[in-house]
Amino acid sequence: PHPSLFPNHQPHRLLFHPHPSLFPNHQPHRLLFHPHPSLFPNHQPHRLLFHHNPTNPNDQNALLPTPPSIAYLISGSTQDSSRIIRLLFSIYHPRNQYLLHLNKKASQSERDNLALYIQSVPLFKAAQNVNFIGKADFVYPIGSSALSATLHGASILLRVSTHWDWFINLSAADYPLVTQDDLLHILSYLPKDLNFVNHTSYIGWRESRKLKPIVVDPGLYLAEEDEVFFATQKRELPDAYQLFSGSSSAILSRKFIEFCILGTDNLPRTLLMYLSNSPSSASVYFPTILCNSRKFNKTTINHNMQYASFNSRQEARELNSSDFDDLVMSGAAFATLIKANDPILDQIDRELLHHKYDEPVPGGWCLGDNETDKCTLWGDAEVLRPGPGAKRLEKHFIELFSNGTFQSSRCVYE
Repeated sequence: PHPSLFPNHQPHRLLFHPHPSLFPNHQPHRLLFHPHPSLFPNHQPHRLLFHHNPTNPNDQNALLPTPPSIAYLISGSTQDSSRIIRLLFSIYHPRNQYLLHLNKKASQSERDNLALYIQSVPLFKAAQNVNFIGKADFVYPIGSSALSATLHGASILLRVSTHWDWFINLSAADYPLVTQDDLLHILSYLPKDLNFVNHTSYIGWRESRKLKPIVVDPGLYLAEEDEVFFATQKRELPDAYQLFSGSSSAILSRKFIEFCILGTDNLPRTLLMYLSNSPSSASVYFPTILCNSRKFNKTTINHNMQYASFNSRQEARELNSSDFDDLVMSGAAFATLIKANDPILDQIDRELLHHKYDEPVPGGWCLGDNETDKCTLWGDAEVLRPGPGAKRLEKHFIELFSNGTFQSSRCVYE
C-alpha cells in the first residue's frame, strides 16, 4: 500500500513479539524450522528478504523474513454475495490482493450491489487491494469453464500487482481455520517457489467417469446458460504426458502461475486444449503441469492445506459443527464445503479467528483500542501477531517436511 494509506508503516520494525504463554518453546532468534538442503535444492535462504541493519549485525531483525503476500481469487454464484463478503473479511490483510468473481448465474444487480458494497468499506477503499471482475464468466461444475475462470482470475491478479508470492483460489463454500497473521507468518519461512496441491497419478475409476468422456461446456461458447453436452464416444488417455488428478483448490507460487499464463513452454497450452472437452479439467490441469515439468515437479507438496471430508462416493460432503474438532486437529489452513450460515462458521469466527463475521480479523496492523472494533485504526502492515493457529500450522508443516514423506509422495507415477 502507498505510504499515505498507512502513515504508521515502519518497514524496519519486528514482525511480532510473541507472548511467552503463546509459544513457550519459541526462540525469536531462530527460524521455526530449518529444512534440510536436500529437501529444497533450489532454496537459497540468503536470498530471503530480511530487514537487515548493517550497523548492527546482531540485530534480530536480520533473522526475520519479510511477510509474503497472497493473491486470493474468491468465486461464487447466484445468492453468494453475503458468503463472499464474509469470506473476504475472514481472510483480509492489507498485504494481500483480492479478486472477487460472481459468475454469470448471478444477476447483474447482484454483481453491481457486491461491487458497490466493496467500494463503500473504508478499509478496502484505502488499501485498494480488493478488486472485482465486472465481465463475469460462466462456471459449470462439469467441463472446462471453471478452469477458464480460474486462469482468467490469475491473469488479472498478475496484472494488478507484481508483489504477491502465492495464488489461492477459494469458493464461497470455503472458510479459513487460521488468521492471515498465522498463515503469513508461517509462509514467510518457506521457499516462495513451493506449490501445495493434492495430486495422484492413480486414475482408477476416474478414467471412465472423468477423463475419457468427451463433454462440450456451453460456458465456452454460449451467451446464455445451457446444459453440458455429453458425446457418445470416448477418447484414449494421452501418452505425451502423464495425467495427475487432484484438487481444484491449491496454493500455487507466482512463478508457477506465470509459467502457466506467460511462459514459453507449450505444455500449459497443450494441456489446456486437451482438457477443453474433459469433465474434470479443473482438478487435473495444475497437478498435471506441476508433475510433468522438470522446473516445478520438485517444488510440489502433496497437500493443498485444505480440510475436506469425503463420503463413500469420494465426494466432498458438507461440514457441520460435529466436524469442528477434526478441523482444528487437522492443522489445515482452510476448510470446505460449508453451507451458507451454518453454525460452524460462527464457531470458527468465535473460537479460531476471534472476530465478528462482518469485520476484519484483528492482526498486527490493527491499532484500535476498542476491543470490538480494533481495525478502525491501521498501522504497519508488516507487523504480524500470530496466535495458536500459527502453532498448528507449524506442527503440520514440520510433520510434512521432517520425515521426508513429502518427497516420496510427490509426483509419483503409479
